[in-house]
Amino acid sequence: MFAQMTADDIGHCLACSRSELVAYEKDQPIFFQQDKPQKLFILVEGSVAICRDTASGQRNRITTISQPGELFGEVFLFLNKQEYDNYAVAVSPSKVLQMPREYLFHSCGKNCDYHTLLISNMLSVLAQKAYYLNQKLQIMASPTLRQKISKILLQNASADGTVALHMNREELADFLNTARPSLSRELMKMQTDGLLKIDGKRIRVLDFEQLQRNL
Repeated sequence: MFAQMTADDIGHCLACSRSELVAYEKDQPIFFQQDKPQKLFILVEGSVAICRDTASGQRNRITTISQPGELFGEVFLFLNKQEYDNYAVAVSPSKVLQMPREYLFHSCGKNCDYHTLLISNMLSVLAQKAYYLNQKLQIMASPTLRQKISKILLQNASADGTVALHMNREELADFLNTARPSLSRELMKMQTDGLLKIDGKRIRVLDFEQLQRNL
């Protein structure tokens, strides 16, 4: 959001927009499903879960926001929806920067360069998220778990085979819509087959060609 901005630009931007830094305790809600989207949320510290409850009351975690600078709730601002389809809750003690919706839609009237840059950065963030969702759609369209794993490994592997997923095993299982034991079993089978090597939390692709053939 604040790419290519100086510290002074960011300070002016936050002051002009009347953004607030709000602290949350663990398990404290940040917004509810019935709330009207009025703010952009930016994680500064901690971690936040985006969830939706089933009809039976079971919590379904859609994603976890854990990287400082990550945005959440922004899509609903631009959809002009009257309420959220999900809710956000702090997974750990967290700090969240909240920017009013109006600042992203209208100029403050001062023709500030940093304001124009902020809106441009917002469009870039939305484009990146659209690309990410398209990548996920390609993965989830695969009929087998091994094919899903192969796709996500190939998408995130460097030339030397090192995979940077930025997800732990539980988050990866949620991303692939499978149980963690099922994911672990398939990863071990793929290691036995010589496709990859698992070293703790690290995964390294050993056979790119075979992974491609899995697709």
